[in-house]
Amino acid sequence: MLRITDIQVGHTTNNCITDARPNIRFALESDVDGEALDHAVIRCGGWSIRTTDQLNNVYDGSWSPFTTYDLRIEAFGTSGEQAVANASFTTGRLDTPWKGQWITDGLYSFPEKESPVPMVFRKEFSLGKTVKKAWINATALGIYAMELNGQRVGEDYFAPGLTSYEHQIQYQTYDVTKLLQNRNEIMVTVAGGWAAGAFTYGRKSHISCDRQAFLGEVHVIYDDGSSDVYATDTSWQVTEQGPVKMAEWYDGETYDATCNWNQVIWRTATITAPRNNPKLIAQYGEPVRAQESMEPVSCSQAPSGEYIYDFGQNFAGVIAIHVKNAKAGQVLTFRHAEVLMDGELFVKSLRTAKATATYTCKDGEQTYSPQFTYMGFRYVGMTGIQPEDIEVRAYVLHSNIASIGTFECSNPLINQLHHNIIWGGKSNFVDIPTDCPQRDEREGWTGDTAVFASTACFNFDMSRFYDKWLLDVSAEQGPHGGIPMVVPKQGDAWPAMATSCWGDCCILVPWAEYLARGDQELLKRQYPTMKKFLGAAKKWSHFLSVTPSRRYVWSFPFHFGDWCAPDGTAKDWVLRGKWVGTAYFANSCSIVVKIARILGYEEDAKYYEKLRNKIIKAYRKVFTDGQGKLKKEFQTAYVLPLFFDMTAGEETKAMAANLARMIRDNGNKLATGFPSTPYLLFALSDYGYLDLAYDVLLQEDCPGWLYEVKSGGTTIWERWDALRPDGTVNIGSLTDTDVKEAEDGGMVSFNHYANGAVGDWLYRRMAGIEPISGGYRTFHVAPKLGGGITYAKAGIKTPYGHAKVAWELKDERFEIQVEVPVSTSCMLELPDGTVKDLSSGKHHYSCEYKNSNGLESSL
Repeated sequence: MLRITDIQVGHTTNNCITDARPNIRFALESDVDGEALDHAVIRCGGWSIRTTDQLNNVYDGSWSPFTTYDLRIEAFGTSGEQAVANASFTTGRLDTPWKGQWITDGLYSFPEKESPVPMVFRKEFSLGKTVKKAWINATALGIYAMELNGQRVGEDYFAPGLTSYEHQIQYQTYDVTKLLQNRNEIMVTVAGGWAAGAFTYGRKSHISCDRQAFLGEVHVIYDDGSSDVYATDTSWQVTEQGPVKMAEWYDGETYDATCNWNQVIWRTATITAPRNNPKLIAQYGEPVRAQESMEPVSCSQAPSGEYIYDFGQNFAGVIAIHVKNAKAGQVLTFRHAEVLMDGELFVKSLRTAKATATYTCKDGEQTYSPQFTYMGFRYVGMTGIQPEDIEVRAYVLHSNIASIGTFECSNPLINQLHHNIIWGGKSNFVDIPTDCPQRDEREGWTGDTAVFASTACFNFDMSRFYDKWLLDVSAEQGPHGGIPMVVPKQGDAWPAMATSCWGDCCILVPWAEYLARGDQELLKRQYPTMKKFLGAAKKWSHFLSVTPSRRYVWSFPFHFGDWCAPDGTAKDWVLRGKWVGTAYFANSCSIVVKIARILGYEEDAKYYEKLRNKIIKAYRKVFTDGQGKLKKEFQTAYVLPLFFDMTAGEETKAMAANLARMIRDNGNKLATGFPSTPYLLFALSDYGYLDLAYDVLLQEDCPGWLYEVKSGGTTIWERWDALRPDGTVNIGSLTDTDVKEAEDGGMVSFNHYANGAVGDWLYRRMAGIEPISGGYRTFHVAPKLGGGITYAKAGIKTPYGHAKVAWELKDERFEIQVEVPVSTSCMLELPDGTVKDLSSGKHHYSCEYKNSNGLESSL
């Protein structure tokens, strides 16, 4: 029986509300082996389309604001079976002018490098008719939370989210039909957030506005067909005397439950406007929400007297407390940290961030959880109350991305590593892809997500998350093609410039998303950004170049190089920039060749293919002896050309051998930075050194992934030695390796996902599942066995359905099961060299496998 499953409209199954014509995609399930879509017909009113593509179908029918459109999908399989399913979506405002005006408190001001006191806006209104339907459109400069008649509106945190506020701001739509009464009061609290509050490690404030502002409309449709709109204007009131006394990203939140609304002084709201003229767009990214509730695993008292709650997991979120009994004015303080030192919270690595929630109690029983900040923590220190008088738990906060990937193997340490990778991702997908969730940073560093994107896209449905962020990447691209190091830039001091790996996010991220989801519209939208960036890279490669070969070596204006390599200082890492830059330049050209051909731009494909070949020749001539040995050796300079397919024949063998030699000489340990660590194991396993790849993966000394695991890490660390073998935290200087403690707290994060990109190797090589074309329309299964692993399994919910692999070694036999979704095909390669072409369905194969230790071979 053929069934239509998992219909996504606008890349969501959750009541898409959109100002852009949505894409429609659907998955199929069938009992018939080999089933595939023959064609489908999608209808909506008078619009219909006949398609053979399950993933790329943009609605192009009638288009009116505030309208629900019903879709009907009829699918016909190659077996002759057919299926029918329905879905719907709703349009947002489209180009409907706002009746509401931006409102603020024009009399309020606050100092530079500080965050504003949250503003509270209120409006009372009465209804005289029976309500059929009602909704609120709202947005803010700052972040807002809304109550209607004392009830929270929506589940979102930090709305309207962080975007490139100069160019676009999201607005939210909330159904409030059931919350309305005859007499109504709406109250909206707006904190400084990213727009007005202190942000970046430089503590910049007033970045996008002089003070907070709010824009909203309450739309009411009555049973008799009439309607009203209650919009923000000077009839609204505003105060800074609400219960939230302080709220900002780094220092936390202060809440006073003794606030008496009857004593608050209200003023008339004043009219304002954004500094620029940003486009207001219906929410297109995934909102941040509470995803899990965490219970502490222990509570102990520190030598200082502070009570320490251990949640057993490092994560991004907020506390949630239930006070059983308290007196008015009793002050509770909750500090947050990732690690303990000598039984106390270790907070020096947070630098200037106070990461503190302060709550002043009212009389009796009460609950509280911060709404305008979040922390990165495992431990919470509490003072002001005894543990028996309070229940403490926490909410995990991250964008509403669905978990779609699974992985497991026979080694429990590797399973913990995968667990750490997942939590590193969750913790840093809080509206934007951040670098870390705890210290005075939490910015959208482009390099981190560039290397992690493929791993992220296996584990989570990143469609709307990356779609939103990439819109900002394009919006903030410099006039000459450079990409900011941080997106949205939002006060960061780095200029938009062409730099490798970090800037390559504009190509690596959409490509990873395409392979996972098959979204051609995303590639088409981002393609001009890619071309412009490669043009900048080419220009800078020519800068100050004298010889022809050096015209394709990318040295200027700046590269982070081998950032966070275990050896050397920041200066040493940066000095390796031209090797990293040139290799990344070649790789991005290679990817754009593929994208150009997918989009039908054959002339572009030929151009970038020629450019790539010139870059490869330059790398070989300038950096190597022409026979596979680097003139200046370091691991990254071998890893990148190998993984980026920049070598051929005997040169490949020599490069792989030299990389293997360097690793062995280093005690089977890596010495790679952010830009190459994700590709190290591929460079070994794919070129004849599978055993060594497993040795590096299974390395339990520092630097190594399992060193972090065995040291108690529950997420991925920024630096391999973030926790030294002696148990002390490494806050050493980036510029002087002899300085053990930097005065400013150094650069050490215990929740930094970049090195978790090794997950890609676990899924593609150990488990063996790898996409070949977009959305896993075709994929490859070829497990690479070794490291004493006796079983592994992985699966991903592709847009076509579930693709799964599970293999096991038992009694010198290799057994494998593969599940292939409807409309897809898989090439299975067994360890004995047997190749099978698989169509949809469940498959089981086996072969002899006596070499369970994986004898190492060369090419």
